[in-house]
Amino acid sequence: MSNRLKDKIAIITGAAKGIGFATAQRFAQEGAKVMIADLNPAAVEAAVAQIPGAEPHIMNVTDRASIQAVIDQIMLKYGHIDILVNNAGITQDARLVKMTEAQFDSVIDVNLKGVFNCTQLVVPHMLEAGSGAIVNASSVVGLYGNFGQTNYSATKFGVIGFTKTWARELGPKGIRVNAVCPGFISTEMVKAMPENILQDIEKRSWLGRLGTPEEMANVYLFLASDEASYINGVALEASGGISL
Repeated sequence: MSNRLKDKIAIITGAAKGIGFATAQRFAQEGAKVMIADLNPAAVEAAVAQIPGAEPHIMNVTDRASIQAVIDQIMLKYGHIDILVNNAGITQDARLVKMTEAQFDSVIDVNLKGVFNCTQLVVPHMLEAGSGAIVNASSVVGLYGNFGQTNYSATKFGVIGFTKTWARELGPKGIRVNAVCPGFISTEMVKAMPENILQDIEKRSWLGRLGTPEEMANVYLFLASDEASYINGVALEASGGISL
């Protein structure tokens, strides 16, 4: 075990599966005390059982009282929060002409407002400490758009806007804010896509394959660690070169 995040308290939203879970595992390997924050109690318990020292927190990023309760609990126990990874996200895909208002609103609520909620409630504690690292999950879809993802791409573009704004506001206070823009990663969410579309994506990636959650976890780890101490306000594409 290395110690790049030794004794750091890290909250990871949407950490029960996919990239969030892989990131939680990686952070724990590097010495962080990982807070698994997710909506589904059974999935949270299953994730915690696989990560030594991880702690379960049932949290809904659209419910500020639920977020505040988790933050209060962590602060009472540890007195500091060093890293926030805003990873929780959902999709409700449809072409513009078919998309319902409910589909639009639910994705905006989780992927955009949820990131705002979590960050706004965690940041006062980082400001008090004069340090912190925030890593936001954007997407290549937040750089280039994507067919059938009006709502999702809007949120991921928006997260980059958050990142660059907060990097300016919080950087002078010792808090770095960066975003990761994963390409198509072999998570449950992506593997649910039709086979012909997945094959097309693999062809478009210059590495000829989907990425793995573990590969994304390494990117999150870098940006959260002191190795990235002079990196602030970036939206780092990790897509196998799919946009080239």
